Amino acid sequence: MEHRIATCTRTTKETDITMTINLDGQGKNNIDTGIAFFDHMLNGFARHGLFDLDVKAVGDVEVDCHHTIEDVGIVLGETIAKALGDKAGIKRYGNFILPMDETLALCAIDLSGRPYLNYDVTFTTDHIGGMDTEMVREFFYAVSYSAAMNLHIKLLDGMNNHHIAEAVFKAFGKALDMATMGEPRMKDVWSTKGSL
Repeated sequence: MEHRIATCTRTTKETDITMTINLDGQGKNNIDTGIAFFDHMLNGFARHGLFDLDVKAVGDVEVDCHHTIEDVGIVLGETIAKALGDKAGIKRYGNFILPMDETLALCAIDLSGRPYLNYDVTFTTDHIGGMDTEMVREFFYAVSYSAAMNLHIKLLDGMNNHHIAEAVFKAFGKALDMATMGEPRMKDVWSTKGSL
């Protein structure tokens, strides 16, 4: 449970990403993906999860936002998994229902080692700022599979698209914070199999 800090990089013909996360941080972050609304969402995730997060992403945003957002999701999942190590002593499960004005979003996580995304969020617009709303699902799909986590995200209520996206990212931060917390009564991995 000590020094749960990790750095990962990913370089392709479409993106060049470097990311560092401290799971035991204070919500400090320095995020630059070239997509301002996406930076705002990652800031909410980090601040409400109390993760220190540095992200530098250069992508082909002149094409569209897809490659950058998807690849940042892949790297975030890899970085979370690397920082968690063998997952010994963590709570493993986390869930949070987050209200934001008229919006109510649910996020539940199992750091099981088995990737799965159950996503039920509907937007009424195609874009928020420079971010395609369909990329919210693609981002969380990438995170869930590269971190090997079971991730459920559901919109329970909401009308304002900005609030919906923001509530989802903040709920994810809160739920992940819970799942990665230490459980002092559990010294090994919380699984009957002995590994996650």
